[in-house]
Amino acid sequence: MKTHMSRPEFIALIAMMFATIAFSIDSMLPALPEIGRELSPENVNRAQMLISAFVLGMGAGTFFTGPLSDAFGRKPVILAGAATYIVAAALAWWSDSLEVVLAARLLQGIGAAGPRVVALAVVRDLYSGREMAKTVSFAMMIFTIFPAFAPLMGQGIIALTGWRGIFLAFILFSLISVFWLGLRLPETLAPENRRPMRLPLMIAALREMAGHPTVRLSILVQTLCLASMFVMILTVQPAYDVIFGEAENFPIYFGAIALFSGSASLLNAAIVVRVGMRRIVTWALAAQIAMTLVMLVIAALSGMHPRILFWGFVLWQTVVFFFGGMLMGNLNAIAMEPMGHIAGMAASIMGALSTVGAAVLSTPVGMVFDGTLRPMTAGVLIFSAIAFGLMLIMGRLERRQEQ
Repeated sequence: MKTHMSRPEFIALIAMMFATIAFSIDSMLPALPEIGRELSPENVNRAQMLISAFVLGMGAGTFFTGPLSDAFGRKPVILAGAATYIVAAALAWWSDSLEVVLAARLLQGIGAAGPRVVALAVVRDLYSGREMAKTVSFAMMIFTIFPAFAPLMGQGIIALTGWRGIFLAFILFSLISVFWLGLRLPETLAPENRRPMRLPLMIAALREMAGHPTVRLSILVQTLCLASMFVMILTVQPAYDVIFGEAENFPIYFGAIALFSGSASLLNAAIVVRVGMRRIVTWALAAQIAMTLVMLVIAALSGMHPRILFWGFVLWQTVVFFFGGMLMGNLNAIAMEPMGHIAGMAASIMGALSTVGAAVLSTPVGMVFDGTLRPMTAGVLIFSAIAFGLMLIMGRLERRQEQ
């Protein structure tokens, strides 16, 4: 199945669907204090659950969207998910109750799972191997940049419209991607390649994925890498505020870091065909571990000059986001390559397990924030080290298969 879209246009559309998640999470961060004061003045910290509710809904929805797209085609599921997302955002914009907004965010997460998961299956429908990794790398560049730019966008929207304007921005963002996809992208899954939603077929697909060691390891490494990113997202704004007194400049620093870290996907796209996906992931994790060890030592030095500590932290933050752009696209491609015949189901399982698992791992790290950098750096170091060990195991398996 071919598309009449040019490759750059196709990559841009897929990137926009990927970016739905980052935009929905990170642009909310500047709004949380204001939402807490207005909807939960007795306990403003309850507003933090707006992030958790969205991630929970996204994880739950991810289990179903892939199989649905295998059965009914990619476009209907993407469009249905976008419609759910838009209705939920409108409900959150309208409500004056935190409980209703939380329910709307849960529903919004379920809807966002459609574009997120099925977009990866669309890429697998049209590309394979290292060409798929190259395409995903370009698209994941936006996924990497948006967590950095979204708070600045959210702050600007709040300044103009208040916190409710964030939900109107969600609606506009989704409408643009829906019309673009509907007008320009044909259905990529031919009717003869669709798999009915039957429980035995779903169980068989699960067993196939569980029985493939490379797929298993890739999902685990994805979970750990995503957990490192979540740790950063959950704790970086308190770090700028409490530790460094830079809360007002937080979105600006994030935007500057994004301009650099986004180049990671461009670098990956340029070298992945020659170097290979597994080697890039392994080397990137090794470099991230080394930089995090340095940051952990710097954070432990109580006599460090505050500005030196701050710029060391900014550099380390840049490294984490930079390597995130190289890790996630390659890991998705590694796991999807053997699963082309069940791409929708595979994308669902990977997305659900990695997202929910990362949230479970990163949330305790965020909760123990103590006004220092130690919990954040220790969490990233532990997750990265375990992921590196799993990639070494994957390398040994790969060499055995080649013998």
